Amino acid sequence: MSTHDVSPSLKTFSTPNIYLVFSLLLAFFSMAPVATAEESPLLVPTLEKLKKANFNTRKQIVGELEALPDARVTLILENMLEGRLYYERKGTDFVSLDKVDGVYVAVSLLSDQVSEDVKKRAYKKISVNNALRRTLRESLASLQLRSPDLDTRLAAARDLLKSKDKDNIALIDKALASELDSSAQNLLSVAKAMLLARHGSEQERLEAISRLEGELYPEVRSLLSGFLIVDGDGTPIESSAPVRQAAEQALASIEDLITLNKGLENIYFGISLGAVLLLAAVGLAITFGVMGVINMAHGEMIMLGAYTTFVIQQLMPNHIDYSLFVAIPAAFLVAAVVGMLIERGVIRFLYGRPLETLLATFGISLILQQAVRTIFSPLNQSVSTPSWMSGSLEINGALSLTYNRLYIIIFSILVLFALAVLLKKTFFGLQMRAVTQNRRMASSMGIRTGWLDALTFGLGSGIAGIAGVALSQLTNVGPNLGQAYIIDSFMVVVFGGVGNLLGTFVGAMSLGIANKFLEPFAGAVLAKILVLIFIILYIQKYPRGMFALKGRAAEE
Repeated sequence: MSTHDVSPSLKTFSTPNIYLVFSLLLAFFSMAPVATAEESPLLVPTLEKLKKANFNTRKQIVGELEALPDARVTLILENMLEGRLYYERKGTDFVSLDKVDGVYVAVSLLSDQVSEDVKKRAYKKISVNNALRRTLRESLASLQLRSPDLDTRLAAARDLLKSKDKDNIALIDKALASELDSSAQNLLSVAKAMLLARHGSEQERLEAISRLEGELYPEVRSLLSGFLIVDGDGTPIESSAPVRQAAEQALASIEDLITLNKGLENIYFGISLGAVLLLAAVGLAITFGVMGVINMAHGEMIMLGAYTTFVIQQLMPNHIDYSLFVAIPAAFLVAAVVGMLIERGVIRFLYGRPLETLLATFGISLILQQAVRTIFSPLNQSVSTPSWMSGSLEINGALSLTYNRLYIIIFSILVLFALAVLLKKTFFGLQMRAVTQNRRMASSMGIRTGWLDALTFGLGSGIAGIAGVALSQLTNVGPNLGQAYIIDSFMVVVFGGVGNLLGTFVGAMSLGIANKFLEPFAGAVLAKILVLIFIILYIQKYPRGMFALKGRAAEE
């Protein structure tokens, strides 16, 4: 048996500070024992009582433990509830005993020491029954509701929404008396109203149901729906007609709010889809606007960016949270270099022949797809999401915004802003705009239009690579990833106006939101068909899109 200490971060004892030093000096001069708020000298004597106590006495001892100002009490009660609290038969320690990889491991709940490969017979379990489990849950809830950590209190209050025990009303009242946070107060108030709606007098139930009106938590809707259930012969299970009527009214108001929140959620998902389309299409808008090239390999630039993200994460397995910050410039460079090679090797010989560039770039897209299948296999690859992009921001019980989509929306706007600054405030942007408006005149002024085309194509491809980084956080990475977005990207460019950044932004957001609002009614495939029909009809009337570009591209 080997014994060693766990890491200092797991210690329950605090580092000495000024307050502790002052307390120790005061204890020395007063010759009286002093305990900090994190440890109590009464903990061990109180735990000793559990050894020979019956179940009823143990309930009382749990109450005594709950009252102790000791940070270790919560962990002890949790282990006791889970049936993992043991004490040494020939000692004074209390441990959490569990079987790990075929051997028993004991973790001291008093000192945090870990003892590996111990003999189970050296310890005896503190057993619990159902009544004691109920007491333990109440004590743990009380401790969590008094926790200095707000997230802990919110989680405890959220758990109380599932409670059906009317004895928790007193616990909630006690917590409300000391709670200062408005979110926790609201959760506790809702939990209390739900318990009163179940167990109160008829007047209390009616007032509680009125309080629940407008609350969007699933538990509230489940409770109110339960009041409207009828048995097999059509007789309502809830005997009170006023309660049924109040529940029906409250449920109707909640359903209206849910419909509103679903609409807001569709807008959010539409904006996030629009952000992805914006990243995918903005590079295409540049190359199409400056060079008039129909680049069917643009989707493969997106795919290369996604695979670059996958490779970076394979090279940084212990730093996933930082991998995206490396993947973004890496994806830009990889896609930009490949794009410039395509332009210098193929496209520059086909200027002025758009159908031939379409066929040539389509062939290049097939070559790139096959190359990726050969290198990475045809199977999809999973890219991990950093912890800071995981989870969601809960607005209310019916609406939450996932962090990965929120970050992608912000990122796409930053990319668009950076690109606008590049085009408007730099010499490269000035040259690009000059070529866009009049290629012959720009060439006669000394602008090397050939190399500018290569750099422009590289810039558009690089931005597509960045789009691949964003897409890797929403879906699996595969050889056909880009093909799913190339048609949508062209629709965005044509609808918004070829070569116009503002038009690309408006077009991407419009199509994204339209898709998400049509999908619940028409389905994903039919929604895309309806959007395509709308764009065709729109282009028939406005062939240059919403924001027509002036210059060479418009004249062609």
